[in-house]
Amino acid sequence: MPNASLLPEYLVNRYQGWRATSFEQNKAWHHKLATQGQNPRCMVISCCDSRINVLSMFGADQGELFIHRNVANLVPPIEEGGRHHGTSSAVEYAVTALKVSNLLIVGHSDCGGVRGCYNMCSGNAPELESETSFVGRWMDILRPTFETLPDGDDETRVRQLEKNAVVASMDNLMTFPFVKDAVEAGQLSLHGLWTDMGLGLLEQYDSTTQTFIPV
Repeated sequence: MPNASLLPEYLVNRYQGWRATSFEQNKAWHHKLATQGQNPRCMVISCCDSRINVLSMFGADQGELFIHRNVANLVPPIEEGGRHHGTSSAVEYAVTALKVSNLLIVGHSDCGGVRGCYNMCSGNAPELESETSFVGRWMDILRPTFETLPDGDDETRVRQLEKNAVVASMDNLMTFPFVKDAVEAGQLSLHGLWTDMGLGLLEQYDSTTQTFIPV
């Protein structure tokens, strides 16, 4: 049996406060969600960074967004076989079962995962090069785009790598036949976004100009 501890008291108190206020005031809505299932129109793949809150960003309620979070909001290319594929399975479920019509990749400023990739590719994070590093091997998804970074200072290059993570993930999505088919049939639209957390700014990828433009 796993060695599980009881919840910290502050979380227990917050849960009890939520149950007595927000849940009680919206009991009918929660009952509807529980009994009628989910029908989100949009899937969001965002970073697991604790500062990112796409529900708040888009003013969304429970049940509106199908959200998957991972380190640096990356989507790997299709890889068939008997391994564990958390991100790929979430995409498959959203597209084939939930039939979402929009799929958003949301990158962000000050992304620790992307900075780790930058440091690794610069030779400054040997610990991430180890085959036993889960983070390092996950960031290998982004590694090829490091070579495309323009000259400049480190901070400018890291920010560009954050945006590369969004574009690379969009490209990788198209390696999944069910995504490609849905896009080509006009049933699914892919969107690449990057947000500056400190300024509250949001940019979207324009595939025509291959640049990010303000929303």
